[in-house]
Amino acid sequence: MVLTSIILVAAIVSATAQEGIPQNGSLQQVFLSVSVEGDEADFDAAADANDGKTKPISVPLARNALDLKAIPFKIVHETYRQTQGKRNWEIFIRNADGSNPVNLTNTPDLDEMYPHVSPDGTKICFVADEGRGRNRVRHVYYMNLDGTDRVHVAANGREPCWSFDGKSIAYLKGEYERYTTREYATSGLTFYHIDENWHQPHQNTELHHLYAICWSPDAKWFVAAVQGGMGYSDTIVAFEAFGRRVFDLERFGVRGCRPDLNADGTRMVWGETDWNLQTADIDLKSDEPKVSNVRDILRVARQYKVYHVDISPDSKYIVFSYGPFSGGQQVGGLAEGWDLCVSDMDGNWVQITDDDLHNKEPDWVPVKN
Repeated sequence: MVLTSIILVAAIVSATAQEGIPQNGSLQQVFLSVSVEGDEADFDAAADANDGKTKPISVPLARNALDLKAIPFKIVHETYRQTQGKRNWEIFIRNADGSNPVNLTNTPDLDEMYPHVSPDGTKICFVADEGRGRNRVRHVYYMNLDGTDRVHVAANGREPCWSFDGKSIAYLKGEYERYTTREYATSGLTFYHIDENWHQPHQNTELHHLYAICWSPDAKWFVAAVQGGMGYSDTIVAFEAFGRRVFDLERFGVRGCRPDLNADGTRMVWGETDWNLQTADIDLKSDEPKVSNVRDILRVARQYKVYHVDISPDSKYIVFSYGPFSGGQQVGGLAEGWDLCVSDMDGNWVQITDDDLHNKEPDWVPVKN
């Protein structure tokens, strides 16, 4: 009955549009919520509220729907905007309600992106694209949380993340010497141990086409997306940090990309498709990783995308990027109209930026303001 009603409303709205009558208000919202999902299987899944796994299509709520000022953690992110008269990528930090934005990098001749905050909240690792044309190179750096004391880690490095103690950075090596924004153009993983200034190659030399790596809090595992490498077409894997074993998490119903682990390594979030974000329990204490209780957090209409989900230090919220489907989700991909959103784990979500300036790759600062 519910499904029949939804289809009927969609048909009415579609007919209204064909007659040239303007659509606005709640009628337009209903149209956006149902008509873009043309696949009948998707309709069935979205309408089945009893499965406990799939959420119906939703839109951002009013900003006061969540008590954002009560969230004690800041957010860092990349954004493409004017700096001293030049348009480039910068790293910003702001409160969880979107207020008090601060440019941490302020480098009009460089592009800084992909910020990840250390577990103690004192440093940020990130990538910076330097040079122009064929001479352009992506580098890995880290700096203090306030943007001072930048330290170079590696040239032709990508997608860095921190160890649990903040003493090491893991990064992926570029597959080619020539510059590309292709996210999975990687070959090999390297550990950079800060105190020793030592680059240690991962012992598994077959790590290929990984991206969005995330290091578990106990330092034993990574989760990552892989595309067209290591015998996989497109999936999320867990692999040993100091071993050679690799496990495809699709066997547990995990499909998609860009996984992120919570502070104690017991919960994972990721994007299943361009249009929905999911979460699950993950067991990284056993001999082999196990995932259970896979479910949707939220789902949007197909003219939009939701990407770069990151779970808050207290595991109560997620932050993610949201915008028109035409936007590029890859690091360095322009995404005009994309903004940051915060959601609770029940899928009640609000937009916290509204400047549409390519706001992407958010990461929580894991210490309270």
